[in-house]
Amino acid sequence: MLTRRHLLATAVAAPAILRVGTGTAQAATTLKISHQFPGGTIDKGDFRDRLCRMFAAEIAKRSNGDIAAEIYPNSSLIKTNAQFSAMRKGALDISLYPMPYAGGEVPETNIGLMPGLVTTYDQGLRWKKEPVGKALTDFLADKGIILLTWVWQAGGVASRSKPIVAPEDAKGLKVRGGSREMDMVLQTAGASVLSVPSNEIYAAMQTGACDAGITSSTSLISFRLEEVAKSLTSGAGASYWFMLEPLMMSKAIFDKLPKNHQDILLAVGTELEAFGRKGAQDDDVEVAKVYEKAGAKVSALDAATVGKWRDIARDTAWKDYAAKTATAANLLKLANDVAA
Repeated sequence: MLTRRHLLATAVAAPAILRVGTGTAQAATTLKISHQFPGGTIDKGDFRDRLCRMFAAEIAKRSNGDIAAEIYPNSSLIKTNAQFSAMRKGALDISLYPMPYAGGEVPETNIGLMPGLVTTYDQGLRWKKEPVGKALTDFLADKGIILLTWVWQAGGVASRSKPIVAPEDAKGLKVRGGSREMDMVLQTAGASVLSVPSNEIYAAMQTGACDAGITSSTSLISFRLEEVAKSLTSGAGASYWFMLEPLMMSKAIFDKLPKNHQDILLAVGTELEAFGRKGAQDDDVEVAKVYEKAGAKVSALDAATVGKWRDIARDTAWKDYAAKTATAANLLKLANDVAA
């Protein structure tokens, strides 16, 4: 029987391409969907890959095959950090992409991983219907990006040595945080930082270039970090690390589609948000089991500890972000208006 781990290992070794569609060679549209995560099947594997495959299958079904899709996992089509820019230029159609990875190009996107700002799934998912969601959606559209599916993920810490629970635990360690703002918090806590995408954390920890990596529960599992970690801090009960990893699309490509195809993409994207939330929360629970089985020490966060990280973030990362641009300051203000 194939397990999730077997499927992920196979996908890493041999990136799969899936074409979904029932139309003929005359099909109006074939969309390329890229992401950095291990590939699997529509039923098994990393839920982010599954979400892309479900999206592809459903848009093909609803369009009677007029929309086809090809899935490229493992950054096999375009390197991880280049995907956002490629979408903006119309060189890539769709990606399930960690939003703050685009922070070097568009600093405002770092709102998608602002330590301590989002502390629950309910809070993050409310953004879409609140003023902050409209402001972010409009801003990204102006930059050439359409949000199709809002996906938030809580995160934890895999460490090669001692657990990193409270800020003081990070002192003297080399830690991957996931965004410029998270890095600022870690540096204030006394850590040095390493900036790599989540699919490169394993190699960095294996070689000793990185002592610990903070990433989503799903990535903590899918990238097999328990093989190079002795400690896990789980974000299942509480977390200061919530990342927005939406399914996003090139506006240049979206705008070329007929209205009925646009409506299908938006409708299917919205309907998959419940699947995204469940997948993330299921992995918040599963990650502790995976690490315990591997012999790692598992620690938990509580509200008081999350508050310590938030206090540092408010005095450093939040202020720095708000000073970047007027748009950034407005996004932060509106996000703070969404209560936990």
